[in-house]
Amino acid sequence: MPVPEWLRKRREKDVTADDASLWQKCPRCSEMLYRKDLVANLWVCSRCGHHIRMHAYDRVNTLVDGDFVEIGADILPGDPLGWADKRPYPQKLKRDREKSKLSEAVVTGFGTLDGFPVALGVMDFNFRGGTMGTVVGERITNLLEEGRRRRLPCIIFTASGGARMEEGMLALMQMAKTTLALQRFKAEGNLYIAVLTDPTTGGVSASFGFAADLILAEARAAIGFAGRRVIEQTIRQKLPENFQTAEFLLEKGHIDMVLDRRELRPALVRLLDYAVGRQRVAPLKAVPELAVP
Repeated sequence: MPVPEWLRKRREKDVTADDASLWQKCPRCSEMLYRKDLVANLWVCSRCGHHIRMHAYDRVNTLVDGDFVEIGADILPGDPLGWADKRPYPQKLKRDREKSKLSEAVVTGFGTLDGFPVALGVMDFNFRGGTMGTVVGERITNLLEEGRRRRLPCIIFTASGGARMEEGMLALMQMAKTTLALQRFKAEGNLYIAVLTDPTTGGVSASFGFAADLILAEARAAIGFAGRRVIEQTIRQKLPENFQTAEFLLEKGHIDMVLDRRELRPALVRLLDYAVGRQRVAPLKAVPELAVP
């Protein structure tokens, strides 16, 4: 199975003494962390346990066995509304591509997880705050449709600030689009697991984020729909300090498991083994090119 160039480079990359950024500060406790140790610890602070937001490519690298067939990378956003404020929308997209090294806010494809073929989607907050526009909706929908055709379990890691305002109603329509694709996927008995990471809010949480057979979350992830201030101003009440955290939602029965990031992969393997079984998964083959709508 072909390995994308970005995945090969990430596995070959090593932090050396010549690297200009050997250290990184934890955004929670301000501890200076040696980057090589931080990478080995899956971007979890060794002092306070804070889960630093991961790049989508790093996430894929830590999950798949050694193979990954990316789909939808050729589906790119346009400028349907001609949006402009301080900067036109195309300039914002260009800046985000340069900064994040991503073409959009989600990476989708197929790989194996401890031998289990899976459809895998990983969102990245570094690109437009992980907002869901037409391309994110299309890539997620294509992943679910192709996963349904192959009868593969699907795992999606969410990280989003909600719908993308620069695409207006077209962005909001992706909630219905992805939900319907997910409904078709699950109607045929396929397993869907959502892993909610920090943050998961807005339209993503209200669509495929909370519609999974199993909902997992990373420790201390911020998860919700509307913002805390909006809710407090609406209901005229003070909310608990841990409101909209993964642990709070677990306590209230909204999600199934809260896990340390270092426990996620083994937990996913156990769930796949229990729910799918190795004898039932279809063999993974090359994925045909998907037509751009």
